[in-house]
Amino acid sequence: MAGANTPRPTDDIVDVLIIGSGASGAAVAWGLVESRLKILCLEQGDWVRSSDFPTHGRDWEARRYADFDISPNRRARDTDYPVNDNNSVMKVANFNGVGGGTILYTAHFPRMHPSDFRVRTLDGVADNWPIDYWTLEPYFAENDRMMGVAGLAGDPAYPAHEPTMPPVPLGRSGTRYARALNKLGWHWWPSDISVATTDYDGRARCINLGHCTPGCAQGAKASVDITYWPRALRAGVELRTRCRVRQITTNEHGMASGATYYDPSGTERFQPAEVVILAANGIGTPRLLLNSASSRFPNGLANSSGLVGKNLMLHPWPQVSGYVDEEMDGDRGPQTVMWSKEFYETDPSRGFVRGYTLQFGRGTGPVNEAITNLGTGRLPWGKHHHRAYRTLMYRRLLVGVACEDLPEEHNRDARSRTQGQPWHPGCEDRLHDQREHAPHDGARHRSRDGDLDGCRGKKSFRVAHRAQQPRAPVGDRAHGNGPRAFGGERMGTLPRCEEPVHRRRQYLGHLRRREPHVDDPGPGALHRRQYQAAACDAVRLTEWLRSFHRTHARARCTSAPSG
Repeated sequence: MAGANTPRPTDDIVDVLIIGSGASGAAVAWGLVESRLKILCLEQGDWVRSSDFPTHGRDWEARRYADFDISPNRRARDTDYPVNDNNSVMKVANFNGVGGGTILYTAHFPRMHPSDFRVRTLDGVADNWPIDYWTLEPYFAENDRMMGVAGLAGDPAYPAHEPTMPPVPLGRSGTRYARALNKLGWHWWPSDISVATTDYDGRARCINLGHCTPGCAQGAKASVDITYWPRALRAGVELRTRCRVRQITTNEHGMASGATYYDPSGTERFQPAEVVILAANGIGTPRLLLNSASSRFPNGLANSSGLVGKNLMLHPWPQVSGYVDEEMDGDRGPQTVMWSKEFYETDPSRGFVRGYTLQFGRGTGPVNEAITNLGTGRLPWGKHHHRAYRTLMYRRLLVGVACEDLPEEHNRDARSRTQGQPWHPGCEDRLHDQREHAPHDGARHRSRDGDLDGCRGKKSFRVAHRAQQPRAPVGDRAHGNGPRAFGGERMGTLPRCEEPVHRRRQYLGHLRRREPHVDDPGPGALHRRQYQAAACDAVRLTEWLRSFHRTHARARCTSAPSG
């Protein structure tokens, strides 16, 4: 690292600087290639080679909870930064690398529903979006084409669309679920899933190599490192990896002027830019805005509202699992099979507003099955160990309940370092989400609808169990987590103001975070719905920037002195 008196190197200025190479960062970079602007993306992680993914080895389940864990605290790579979530009942999940969170996800790829954009009007909670579903629909479709989405058109409980590939097979697990839901009279439909079921855009179809979440070595699961980024790089966009951004800088006019970062050797550098776009997710983006405090902006950048870091949403994700009397799919094949939107929209008879999606999975692997049931006591030690294990292995069914986490200011990220303490790359700021005097409490209505969620999941299991010859009473288990982090900033509403997200701030506000929601994610959107919306808004942003660039270029030509 350079000494205190060593001049800080300054890189050549770029037109657009993107910080973060995940879902929206990749979409912005790709969407701007026709503008001929000089575009640079800084990513603190690295490329993940296909040979690095756990599915290549027999220890894939162990690595899923080690170097490919969804938690940065358990993963503990040198490209991660710690997140202090001890004060939160839900934990943060992310991935720092080219592709961001699209590397570690289960390929669930739902769209938002029209009602999600009008929750204040319809249900009196959270906020309405400043745009509606139909404004974003063309971009949802474009993102589907870029990523490749398998599904089945015609779902009566879902916005009309045309998936780009046939759905994944239901398999044994999906067939069992379908029989149960038919008996209950509940809605179900094959899930939209970003896994290639046919050869698609240079990617071979899925061969059921292994569990989708810890990365897809074959490349059948879509992630932006193999969809958006190759196109952007071929068109001239520059992507620098292992570059850890410290803060956003401002000029004498209070406008964003670039970023200070540490290169792979640990040298502090300055990257000037005309436009700065933050695409570092619901934890990384507010972290950078807060770390960029100065005498002019003592509370951090874009924070005159005081809301940066607040309204953190982690999407509660309770799960109910049970066992049936025949072998299911287990970890063989894409985990996401089908969904039920039976309880998605508001039903006043339930006693609360908004709803949730039931997401049905195939099962789990042999190691996870053993460890889980040793903990629950279903798998004993001793002479009956193997006999009991054979009744559990590949016989588990799993229902995830994608709940809603409403935006509330007491759920927030905050810098935990001492005010005024110098920042350095070896000791990242710790962030935590908390209430004033209590942990992150999830959705405002979660205590009421959470009970119902679990009951619905258990009921579907019991019906599934009785669909074939009944054995012992079905076992069930419910737990929760916060698999995605978003919120933390509000969209800008003023055409110009003192906050330095560049003079084109009125639209850049949409991309100040990777998941660009106003503050309300809507129900049942776990996993990819926020990535879908992020990529869609990213593409919308690129159209605006291209238009601005053309107008600005014409203005410069018109005002140029003659002779």
